[in-house]
Amino acid sequence: MSNIVSLVGRPNVGKSTFFNRLIQSREAIVDATAGVTRDRNYGKADWAGYDFSVIDTGGYVVGSEDVFESEIRKQVMLAIDESDVIIFMVDGREGLTSFDIEIAQLLRRSQKPFYLAVNKIDSPSNYLDYTEFYALGIEAIYPISAVSGSGSGELLDEVVKNFNRDVEEDYLDQLPKITIVGKPNVGKSSLINTFLGYERHIVTPVAGTTRDAIYTRYTGFGFDFYLVDTAGLRKKGKVEEDLEFYSVMRSVRAIEKSDVCVIMADASQGFDAQDLNIFSLAARNRKGVVVVLNKWDLVEKDNKTHKEYEDFVKKRLAPFTDVPIIFTSVLNKQRIYKVLETAIRVCKNKDRRVSTSELNDVLLPIIKQSPPPVNKDKVVKIKYVTQLPTPFPAFAFFCNLPQYVRENYKRFLENQIRATWDFEGVPIEIYFRKKS
Repeated sequence: MSNIVSLVGRPNVGKSTFFNRLIQSREAIVDATAGVTRDRNYGKADWAGYDFSVIDTGGYVVGSEDVFESEIRKQVMLAIDESDVIIFMVDGREGLTSFDIEIAQLLRRSQKPFYLAVNKIDSPSNYLDYTEFYALGIEAIYPISAVSGSGSGELLDEVVKNFNRDVEEDYLDQLPKITIVGKPNVGKSSLINTFLGYERHIVTPVAGTTRDAIYTRYTGFGFDFYLVDTAGLRKKGKVEEDLEFYSVMRSVRAIEKSDVCVIMADASQGFDAQDLNIFSLAARNRKGVVVVLNKWDLVEKDNKTHKEYEDFVKKRLAPFTDVPIIFTSVLNKQRIYKVLETAIRVCKNKDRRVSTSELNDVLLPIIKQSPPPVNKDKVVKIKYVTQLPTPFPAFAFFCNLPQYVRENYKRFLENQIRATWDFEGVPIEIYFRKKS
């Protein structure tokens, strides 16, 4: 089940620092200047055995006329609306402000579970700095330090209690789900209507016609799975949506519930940063991926255009380049059924199992011929390899010194696996484990 956690608070309270700690990266820019985070950052985190998506929102400022702050407010409202749990962050050094009070009122109205994290409590001497926040009427307050990580464990223990842990054993979860994702108005609903042979989904030139993920069972040509059309944009009361932000917000949920993601883009507009963001979300969630470049009929072409465009897209997708790329025109029904066939094949690739004996027969001679490079005078000797029992392809290489294996050698082994077995469209994880 999909779980989304949003970080909300006024500017410069440490949300991006905490976001980076959760996803164990430095993806979000951190600066002392208020308002650095304007675009949303998305990442994957895990705690207590549960994966979840994290959204780093911009600083919420009430009543400001600044154009950027106005946009941030809109996006924060959307993040709150789409989140399962919210972490409300305040600055323990600066103390309670009128902005904090207004944000607390906003969160209460949302009726979403939220937790108050008082940041910048970096030492025991600062512990009294957070007591004034009890004036907000919130019983559970969690003093933390986003920089050092202290107190974050207790906070996350409470956050994950709100996650949906139940496995829904119904027909929807038993069948593969192929989700069509992409920016608004790239042809997602038209593609599904063409597959089905009738107007199951409303199609208009207006971005945002599809408001929620729509599941449609497909049983043609001996197949039995669910096609999922996703929202690009949805109106929420009087809130004016930021198009790019909302399309990604909806994609987060759709991607986490899918088996294979068909990333649909407008070929006439190029494969841009937003398309790449959606692709990255699918890859980070270890989903099968097919890239579809629709409206190919609108692109001026010569005999080199197809190859040059494909090379351009693969360069953008690097290092995960073993991805099928299909050029289509839904309007002219060009290569649309190839999309379906490819998605099914990728779904099977995602479930592919290779026996331990076959892996070792193929890979150990290759490793013997091209062993791991010597690192700090340490010679790594790989003894055997096996595929792990995970819902995505993952392989464990047992060796004497796993800590000395470099990332480029992992890439080398992944390429050898892909060259031998068909894992096209599926992310592969390589792990090294200790074996004396």
